[in-house]
Amino acid sequence: MVDTIDNLWEAFAGESQANRKYTIYAMIANDEGHPEVAKLFRAAAESENVHLMCHLRSLGDIGKTEENLESAINGEKYEYTEMYPKFITKAKEEGMKEARLCFNYAKNVEERHEGMYREALEAIRSGKKLELRIYYVCQVCGNLEIDKVPKSCPVCGNPPEVFKEVR
Repeated sequence: MVDTIDNLWEAFAGESQANRKYTIYAMIANDEGHPEVAKLFRAAAESENVHLMCHLRSLGDIGKTEENLESAINGEKYEYTEMYPKFITKAKEEGMKEARLCFNYAKNVEERHEGMYREALEAIRSGKKLELRIYYVCQVCGNLEIDKVPKSCPVCGNPPEVFKEVR
């Protein structure tokens, strides 16, 4: 049973990575004028999503919204307090400036995500109905803003034009 659980986690990781990679490949194909290839990559990404959902269900790692928010809070906290600080140190030691910058952006953004998830969890626990909001994502660092785009990104300093509305 332990082997199967390990296999499910490995399969989940692989399918998740394929899903994201194919989504990126679709954007590139579209930008290069290959809409048919972009659509193929989007379809494959959706297929990988079906697989990863099946693996997560098998692991019992999909719960109700409260449980999912708690899981997200724990994951984000681990990333910005433990994982990314180690990665940043290693990238600095190895002189990999771009990797270090990416890790710094992610670390700072994950902390912001944790706060947003905490706010949502507290609202649900207190019976408060959350408003449907508009979210904007900085396409340079991944920073997430709510309801309005700032004059400059508080994480990477880029102008408002780099933000994309989440639909």
